[in-house]
Amino acid sequence: METSTILILIGIAYLVANFVIYFAQERFLFKPEKLPKDFEFKYPNLKFQEYNLEKEPGVNINAIHFHIEEPKGVVIYLKGNSRSVKGWGKFAIDFTRMGYDVMMVDYRGFGKSTGKRTEDSIKDDLQYVYDRIKEQVAEKYIILYGRSLGSGFAAKLASTNNPRMLVLESPYYSLAKVTKRYIPFMPVSLLLKFPIRTHQWLKYVDCPIKIIHGTNDKLIPFKTAVALSKIRSENTRLYSVIGGGHNNLNTFEEYHRMIEEVLNSKLPKAIDPSETSLNFRRKSKKQKH
Repeated sequence: METSTILILIGIAYLVANFVIYFAQERFLFKPEKLPKDFEFKYPNLKFQEYNLEKEPGVNINAIHFHIEEPKGVVIYLKGNSRSVKGWGKFAIDFTRMGYDVMMVDYRGFGKSTGKRTEDSIKDDLQYVYDRIKEQVAEKYIILYGRSLGSGFAAKLASTNNPRMLVLESPYYSLAKVTKRYIPFMPVSLLLKFPIRTHQWLKYVDCPIKIIHGTNDKLIPFKTAVALSKIRSENTRLYSVIGGGHNNLNTFEEYHRMIEEVLNSKLPKAIDPSETSLNFRRKSKKQKH
């Protein structure tokens, strides 16, 4: 076979691969569990109320509000890219035990939520939910918690609102960067419909930022959390779960201690350099005599 023919075939294969990635990417990015309208959620040890928010014709946002008596505030929990709040609901106990209500939302196409899914539509839906919660709860009592896929959307919400705190669990720098690790030879920035640029939105977050990441995360390396923590280093704290992976942080006791510290922490106050060693500097060898 001639070299020119081989190059043509390689070119065709490359174009076909780009075509497949562009039109089939949602199947790789999202693993939704769809639920019938009459499905009944059951959480024996948790009190909850289901909401179906008809945002517009054809768009229903399904959410579950886990509630306790006299809560300290509310955690808006934005989940990962798989299943529905049916399975994620069990994690609400990690926050209710600390005295917080929890609101979990299913993205479009997940659970009972409906509507055409785009990055902009999901961001708009979550802002709609945030606004509804804000009508009942002052923002100083709202904590945004984003896990994996949800970390990007949580960062976006925090960048345009004023919650008490933003907590990111196993976050990514951007979905484009995550995807580039697996298909480095493809023009991901042009093909990806959901780039979800967490790093860009973090630049505009003014509230305290807490990042929790496992040091053995194979899907999103720990160095990603380090890079994100440097964007707004003045109001960011990074928590490392030694040995933790991407989907098992809840199985580490240290993770739950971190959640407790994060939720119970007071807003940081400015450090007075005169009362600390903040401005102490070691003298260089040239300065020593």
